Amino acid sequence: MTINDYKFAGKKAIVRVDFNVPLNENGEITDDTRIRGALPTLKHILADGGALIIMSHMGKPKGKVNEKLSLGQIKDAVAAALGVPVAFAPDCAKAQEAAANLKAGEVLLLENLRFYAEEEGKPVGIDKEDPAYEEAKKEMKGKQKEFAKTLAGYADCYVMDAFGTAHRKHASTAVIADYFDADNKMLGFLMEKEVQAVDNVLSNIKRPFVAIMGGSKVSSKIGIIENLLGKVDKLILCGGMTYTFKKAHGGEIGDSIVEMDKLDVALGVEEQAKKNGVELVIGVDSVCGDKFSNDANQKICPSDAIEAGWEGMDAGPETRKLFVEAIKGAKTILWNGPAGVFEFDNFCDGSRAIGEAVAEATKEGAFSLIGGGDSVACVNKFGLADQVSYISTGGGALLEAIEGKVLPGVAAIKG
Repeated sequence: MTINDYKFAGKKAIVRVDFNVPLNENGEITDDTRIRGALPTLKHILADGGALIIMSHMGKPKGKVNEKLSLGQIKDAVAAALGVPVAFAPDCAKAQEAAANLKAGEVLLLENLRFYAEEEGKPVGIDKEDPAYEEAKKEMKGKQKEFAKTLAGYADCYVMDAFGTAHRKHASTAVIADYFDADNKMLGFLMEKEVQAVDNVLSNIKRPFVAIMGGSKVSSKIGIIENLLGKVDKLILCGGMTYTFKKAHGGEIGDSIVEMDKLDVALGVEEQAKKNGVELVIGVDSVCGDKFSNDANQKICPSDAIEAGWEGMDAGPETRKLFVEAIKGAKTILWNGPAGVFEFDNFCDGSRAIGEAVAEATKEGAFSLIGGGDSVACVNKFGLADQVSYISTGGGALLEAIEGKVLPGVAAIKG
């Protein structure tokens, strides 16, 4: 079933969204991208005569009530975005009456799902090494099913529209779908777009295909890097992982971030790239700082000759030229992870250069997919969001999809 084909009139729809939005110390939303992303689905259901039950998580309360992570703080913002009043259920597992009384065109927002450990389905307060852990895990899986059944009982149909959590087999993202038949469960518009965007990159590749992988650790990206080496023409590796590659060749990297236990992995990536005919682009110079701060003293150093007391904080001028040249002429681009500590204005030029080069290639006809919180923050910071093809709302989910893994939140709907 697709959301466009479904008739919502007279029905109650429970929709899993990703309203895990950043809040400041006053509980005010600092970036409403995720709320805006869900609006087409939510407004469509209301316009079609349905009643709406919205559920989401926020943060990591680990099965305990935490007022700082209450979705009650965003109720008014959701109401303003939807243009209709929003009722709030202060306990997501005890909202039967509120759901039953919901009429067409009305909206109910449930409290943070993760206030219940059953949402994630992991035993709380017991170590994985404990002999009793497996039994506790089995028991928790049973509780997770009951929790999902309770949520499903509020509605006539289920819509999964939270791509950011689609890689988790949680009660609200996958297990709940078992309680609806194929004609009453579907992906929302945002999920459909996300799945299509990943498909465009991986199944409908127009060449040259350039992937840009940034961030601090090789270890967190190795699965994706290995998968991409079988698909891309060029792979740009940037950010903190640069220094693990430089160290693997005996370079001096000062106080730069490094994973000493991943030096052989770095050499293996280089070997695999060579074998597959992939052009691997790694920085040659760095903007270094004498402390991890925006106001650190700066100097440009070769990336493999950084003195003690200094650390690589951004791509240097020669590296930026290399990156821009590598992106030029690309027809498919995937960007995940910045080129440096872009949050510091004095160390964001490398990330800006990548962003501008991606925007330029997009203008020339490339399909560009930006994913992962930091990359999205980059394009927003540099005012480039409307100059790329697609910005993904899911970090981990996008990376797992690119890695070739089946996403439970998609499989639960599509089978």
